[in-house]
Amino acid sequence: MEEKNTVLASGKSHAKIILIGEHSVVYGQPAIALPLSAVTVTATLKPLPANNQLIKSSYYDGPLATAPQSMLGITNLIKFLLAKANQPQLGFCLEINSQLPAERGMGSSAAVTIAIIRAFAAYFAWNLSRPQLLKLAQLAEKETHKNPSGLDAATSASLKPIWLIRNQEMYPLKIALDAYLLIADSGIKGQTKQAVSLVKEKLVNDPSSTQNQIQALGALAHLARKQLAHNDVLGLGQTFNQAQSHLQALGVSSKELDDFISLSLNNGALGAKLTGGGRGGCFICLVKDQAAAQNLATVLKEHGVTQTWLQPLTNLEEFSNEENGPCPH
Repeated sequence: MEEKNTVLASGKSHAKIILIGEHSVVYGQPAIALPLSAVTVTATLKPLPANNQLIKSSYYDGPLATAPQSMLGITNLIKFLLAKANQPQLGFCLEINSQLPAERGMGSSAAVTIAIIRAFAAYFAWNLSRPQLLKLAQLAEKETHKNPSGLDAATSASLKPIWLIRNQEMYPLKIALDAYLLIADSGIKGQTKQAVSLVKEKLVNDPSSTQNQIQALGALAHLARKQLAHNDVLGLGQTFNQAQSHLQALGVSSKELDDFISLSLNNGALGAKLTGGGRGGCFICLVKDQAAAQNLATVLKEHGVTQTWLQPLTNLEEFSNEENGPCPH
């Protein structure tokens, strides 16, 4: 065995942002998600004596066996991977370093999951196909989110935007838009599980109205796809605003998010909406250029936003290897 501090293997992943299709994607409508490949997660495996299985992260630091219930998806995944390799007693320290804020709608759990799978695959010399990678990721995501669409994991494993209709189609989507996306962290933890449950309850208690909102969000996703392909910046801004109205009607926004979004629209945003599960977390603003984005970021931080990221939407793939954020400064 290699020396104790020698790195055995590592795996990497990154954040994601849903441009459009939150919640409706769970019910068969399309969604578009954007990888933020510079906001990364790295999982590193180091050798330990047999039966010593440790996890080291900012969230939890200790034995795999005593990890909190909230990490059950990850612990079950690791046990599955060890069993698959016929090495259930393998000794290791799994160190997870993440730049993603948790519970903000940036796909933190999926990104961590993808990084962990890639680390173990590298150690066991598995050549996983993309479908195999995503199938393994769903083992953890189902435990974490109960009814995941698969969009988070797919985007965290990709360097290109993703178009997804659950259980029907999923493929890379080209985006060429002369605009920028400002992603802003409200500083408030998102409540994905509660928001998903709320929509589910609304479908039972008010099926007609709720189904109309879901279908409207699906139609907006189709429209956004065309706008992204034809450089319709103003149209996409309007689509963002309409989507936010439907998300508000579903009850998955919040007063804080609504206030930040109104502030954004009054300070240069062409459109703005929540992203991810909602009830907190991040929101996104479409802006015409980098100067407008930086000005808006300053205003938002003055009013309580804790962090922002700037992502160009033109020739997106060119920025996949930037080290200091999705957009060079």
